[in-house]
Amino acid sequence: MPIVDSAIYRKGVRESHHVTLDQTFEDLHEHGGFAWIGLYRPTEAELAAVADEFELHHLAIANAKTGHQRPKLQRFGDTLFVVLRPARYLEETEQVEFGEVHLFIGPNFAITIRHAESPDLAQVRRRLEADPELLALGPQAVLYAVLDEVVDGYGPVVDGMEDDIDEIEDELFSGDPDVARRIYELAREAMGFQRATHPLVRIFKSLESGYDKYQVDIELRRDMRDVLDHVLRIVERADLFRALLENALTVHSTLVTQAQNEEMRQLSHASIEQGDQVKKISSWAAILFTPGLVAGIYGMNFTHMPELSWVLGYPMAMGLMLLSAGLLYVVFKRHNWL
Repeated sequence: MPIVDSAIYRKGVRESHHVTLDQTFEDLHEHGGFAWIGLYRPTEAELAAVADEFELHHLAIANAKTGHQRPKLQRFGDTLFVVLRPARYLEETEQVEFGEVHLFIGPNFAITIRHAESPDLAQVRRRLEADPELLALGPQAVLYAVLDEVVDGYGPVVDGMEDDIDEIEDELFSGDPDVARRIYELAREAMGFQRATHPLVRIFKSLESGYDKYQVDIELRRDMRDVLDHVLRIVERADLFRALLENALTVHSTLVTQAQNEEMRQLSHASIEQGDQVKKISSWAAILFTPGLVAGIYGMNFTHMPELSWVLGYPMAMGLMLLSAGLLYVVFKRHNWL
């Protein structure tokens, strides 16, 4: 159902619950208080009805329709348009899932539009309804409670990402080829987490600048500052995660380069040894080739070979073979081939 909940609150107490937006609008006009309307992936007709009733700016409505917005805060007169990116850590897949929540906060209305399963805004509503004193502060209390819920949801994400990074550091020197892929995935999640949390600092600063103008209750201001302190710590952790993953990726690249260099060194050493063996084999082949050539010539036994009847022919052939082999041996030895 697109309309998750629609109710009127007066003096911190839930006075009525309505099934349709028209009933909520009628009750608000007749009896006052403030309306809190919770929508889940609303249709264009529902957004148009809400926009017409509370005179919401068309640019904010266009953003709420399309979704996929970065966290931000915009003021349109006395109406706030806030975009938040909640996150949750999925233990089964060890991944971070990001959602999106839009809020319209006006003098007598709070409209929450959820585009994902998290956060559980029904829980936020129950918590506020159990605290009438806080809920009596009006739509600003709804904004605070949603901000607090989103920021609290970042805690398990931080813990989960920290555990994943610890595992990466343990596996970094194991030689596992999948480490690089895991580092890249975690780095992408860390960047997404930074994009979700960094703008919150500007959002809170913008809210703080309007406290006096819009007469925000002093206790609510203190609660907001407490949430801002949590945001600052989370932002610091997110930046640290990004730096650690970048260092891990650098170390992994260095280790891979070292391993490749070692493999190249071993291949070069093997190639040099193989070359030395080839040189030795070639040298001995050349040394044995020359005597074999002389012996082959004189082994042809033709009738009219001039040296066959020569008394010194045999000693000369032997000497020629020994001399040629000796000369080649000396040459190869001098050039370190043998």
